[in-house]
Amino acid sequence: MTRNEYETKRKALINEAEVLINEGKLEDANGKMDAVTKLDQDFEAAAKASANLRALAQPPVPLAGVGEGAAFNPGNQVETEDMHDSIEYRKAFMNYVLNGTAIPAKFVNAATTTKTTDVGSVISPTVLNRIVEKMETTGMILPLVTKTAFAAGVTVPTSSVKPEATWVAEGAGSDTQKKTTGQIDIKGYKLRCAISMTLETSVMSLQVFETVFVNSVSEAMVKAQEKSFITGSGSGQPKGVLSETVADGQNIDLAASADPTYQTLVDAEALLPLAYENGAVWNMTKKTFMKFIGMVDANKQPIARVSYGIDGKPERTLLGRRVVLNDYMTSLGATITKDTVVAFLFDWSDYMFNTNYNMVVKSYEDNDTEDQVTKAVMICDGKVIDKNSLVTITKKNA
Repeated sequence: MTRNEYETKRKALINEAEVLINEGKLEDANGKMDAVTKLDQDFEAAAKASANLRALAQPPVPLAGVGEGAAFNPGNQVETEDMHDSIEYRKAFMNYVLNGTAIPAKFVNAATTTKTTDVGSVISPTVLNRIVEKMETTGMILPLVTKTAFAAGVTVPTSSVKPEATWVAEGAGSDTQKKTTGQIDIKGYKLRCAISMTLETSVMSLQVFETVFVNSVSEAMVKAQEKSFITGSGSGQPKGVLSETVADGQNIDLAASADPTYQTLVDAEALLPLAYENGAVWNMTKKTFMKFIGMVDANKQPIARVSYGIDGKPERTLLGRRVVLNDYMTSLGATITKDTVVAFLFDWSDYMFNTNYNMVVKSYEDNDTEDQVTKAVMICDGKVIDKNSLVTITKKNA
């Protein structure tokens, strides 16, 4: 079995298990996860056997002073397995989350120091990779942003002016174009979610626990991240797109008593600079999008369309441009007390989300409910690196 075949089969089994868990069929889900464990063991055994065979096929390297040949090089030794990825640690981590049982001392890195008070157990690489993968597939905006992994506290440069090429006459020189740069200060904000595990779930198997844990953490983290991408204040959290000052001439005001029209969208498209045409998408709530359903252009063609891909997921467009829905903005028709952005165009590749995805957890018991509560903590930051693709539609309060 090749690695691609193994990964494809493993992913299919995990997806089937998730469906069964969501349907409440835990016994069937356990069967699928047992199949995953066996698949892992079989693949690992085959990989070890193949590695041993390759090692035997290599000619022996004699030690220095024993016949002729090169000296023994300890750098050729095979790296040891990450202790946090072992089955023993993963079971200990499950007991810590479900029952509050302390992680064995041999898994604790005493050399690690930190200034944060949210010190806890490390999430195993296997589970963490599944969380990241789940976040990428669950999120609507997260897959679109630019991801970086700079250390918190550093300042990185960003280009604020795009270079231009100009025609010059033969023999003449061109003006030297100076490309100015701005700076982005990377902060280290703590994103924390709390997961409550009841006593009834404490008997679940390792495979089912990891699936439930992955789903709970990824869903909570994605919601908080994407909300901050749009409305974040920049104080104690990432700075959202709507906290930026829109470029001059790239906002359309909608009167308090007026509804959007076909011309509203046309005017917004006209304000979008041509350089940002390809990547920009519409952003709004589902209620706002439904306001455009039924509207037609001058040729009586609908301006809002909903189609379904091969995976059955709806794909929405306005005037042919993709629409990304969210629940973090004010909808058209809602009561407002101040001027409020109800829709905007933006190229999400111009938003930087900085994190290394490392997470730690801390567990404690809720005395009122007797549930075991687990806090998962991630360090991250987010900022707009180029706001020139931002075009807003603002509903006036009066």
